[in-house]
Amino acid sequence: MSDLLTAAQMRAIEQAAIESGDVTGLELMERAGQGVVEAIFEEWPELDEAGDVAGGQPPDPRGISGNRKRAVVLCGPGNNGGDGFVVARLLQGRGWEVEVFLYGDAEKLPPDAKVNYERWLQIGAVAEYTSKLHMHVLKGDFDLVVDALLGTGASRALDGVLGNTLTVLSASMSGKERKHKRVAIDNPTGTNSDTGVQLDFDHVEWTGFDADLTVTFHRSKVGHWLDFAADVCGKIIVKDIGLEAKPLTKAGKSSLAVPVDERVWLLDGPTRSLGKHVGHKYSHGHALILTGGSGKTGAARLAARGALRVGAGLVTLGVPPSAQQEVACQITALMLTRVGDATALDVILGDNRLNALCLGPGMGLERARDLAPVALAAKRATVLDADALSAFADDPEALFQMLHENCVLTPHGGEFAKLFPDVGAKLAAVPTKGPAYSKVDATREAAARAGCIVLYKGADTVIAAPDGRCSVNAAVYERAAPWLATAGSGDVLAGFITGLLARGFAPMAAAETGAWLHVESARAFGPGLIAEDLPEMLPQVLRALAPEG
Repeated sequence: MSDLLTAAQMRAIEQAAIESGDVTGLELMERAGQGVVEAIFEEWPELDEAGDVAGGQPPDPRGISGNRKRAVVLCGPGNNGGDGFVVARLLQGRGWEVEVFLYGDAEKLPPDAKVNYERWLQIGAVAEYTSKLHMHVLKGDFDLVVDALLGTGASRALDGVLGNTLTVLSASMSGKERKHKRVAIDNPTGTNSDTGVQLDFDHVEWTGFDADLTVTFHRSKVGHWLDFAADVCGKIIVKDIGLEAKPLTKAGKSSLAVPVDERVWLLDGPTRSLGKHVGHKYSHGHALILTGGSGKTGAARLAARGALRVGAGLVTLGVPPSAQQEVACQITALMLTRVGDATALDVILGDNRLNALCLGPGMGLERARDLAPVALAAKRATVLDADALSAFADDPEALFQMLHENCVLTPHGGEFAKLFPDVGAKLAAVPTKGPAYSKVDATREAAARAGCIVLYKGADTVIAAPDGRCSVNAAVYERAAPWLATAGSGDVLAGFITGLLARGFAPMAAAETGAWLHVESARAFGPGLIAEDLPEMLPQVLRALAPEG
């Protein structure tokens, strides 16, 4: 896993490095600009026809018009704008023709940005960023447009001049006819680096400023992987700017480290080994998955198939009498037991070999309300999904009182808002000041309140524990799997997690690994996926992991 940073954490790390005396803010800005230029030429080598100017190669870059290559650099009023001035200077040093526009007052630039603004003025001009800018860009043949407007600093509604210009620029830069590349520094203007949400502009409706490439520094930011930003960042490249060294404080802790309970991890693989050890079927766990009544058993059967495929030794479906024949006709490797009511469930849970439970998929609200108290009182590792969550929408606190630390809740957005209405309201609110409230913040708060793992589903799935541990399983960029938006896919995810719990995974690891395998199974199948395909793709995914596992 790789760790993600909030804007505040990144600022704190930079400040700690500066205060240590090892680097200045001006040096960090120079490194950032150099990193952007390096990333541009690494991504598009054809743009670097000038070669190494500093090494004596003649500056003869030919652009799309057959003349010198041309770039437009849009600089903002903060240090992101300072990075833009460095990029402009370095590109011009490589023989490019560069035009720079400043949004804001040059006299109010931060000190380091002001220095780089003045350095640029020694070799080039700065035009005012106005609503007429888009007409200028439309008339020109540009090879590159660099967005250095707002970076990680934007968190609330912005003015209409910026919004209008970005809207027209975005429209003019769309489509197959566009010949230039678009690069954003830190994150595309109009997105929040902590939440990934699309920022509002005063009295303007806009569709976003899509980047082909987003270059960020030291670590990727949380917002890159959430919400709207994942659609407009293009490709993320992280550049080192010399913050890897972590000087120790007197307490022996790094002054540049983020506290463990404040870290957010990006999932890039299973969080523990998936290999089975020698043993018998019961040593690999026995999962019980409760179904709904007749005609409502498909969701639970999907979950059960997922639990079995992910490695649970045995999986039993607990069915009401009305569905017993229906389920019996549909299963082979799965087992069946009759669970008519709460009393029957209590008797069945007397078998301590049943070490993982799944409630919710297709259960029905009444059955979920009846069986959940008995299931939760047994203190087994338990996944609550779908109806097991909605059944308590009128009284979430009643559910929270029954939960224990070995539970995993798997709500989608609607279920989350019902269980945690105040948290959902904060997440939906448009920020007016300070750091914005993100899906990461919301999931952490929900986990702390519930006292167990919460997996908040979506393309940007967030998983949090009550102690603050948090990870993001993002099905975006090269991991995008939009075909997961199909009926029953969430039921299979619940089954994956239940099966991993049965195998002995801790709840956080089970949720993280189940979510990651869920996306990988979808990607292995591709378009045309239906929920039944997910468990059947899992062996292929697990085989690919075998050398490491």
